Amino acid sequence: MSGEQGGAGWDERAPGVLRLPSGRLVRGRGLRGAPDPEEVRPTYGVYLLGHEPPGVPWEARWVKWPDFRLPGDRARARRVLAEAWERAADPAERVEVACWGGRGRTGTALSCLAVLDGVPAGEAVEFVRRHYDRRAVETPWQRSYVRRFA
Repeated sequence: MSGEQGGAGWDERAPGVLRLPSGRLVRGRGLRGAPDPEEVRPTYGVYLLGHEPPGVPWEARWVKWPDFRLPGDRARARRVLAEAWERAADPAERVEVACWGGRGRTGTALSCLAVLDGVPAGEAVEFVRRHYDRRAVETPWQRSYVRRFA
């Protein structure tokens, strides 16, 4: 099957797909040991890594974000996450957020997207843990970052 799925967004039953309260779908995933997605590729990716990721055949943004830490440029992180949230409003878009393991940085970013989507900042981490991964957002400072993201 081709990597492109003409005009169709994510299947919300697929692994890592999070449905935000507005209905927007965003996929979170870990890059460690994961092959490039062959069946259904993103149309837009946000990659949260301490080093620049290799190129991908879809539109992507890199946010310099070391493992277990916070983004170095928080204003840029906010802009990139706001763009991801806006793009996820289009049902034809397939927005992906990923870091190396798919839990800490990815969970933090997904929690920030939940805040943008109207989830109270104090509840966003629990929302992501309930609907994405129970171990998402790994450090106290990542939780604080989400609470201050509002």
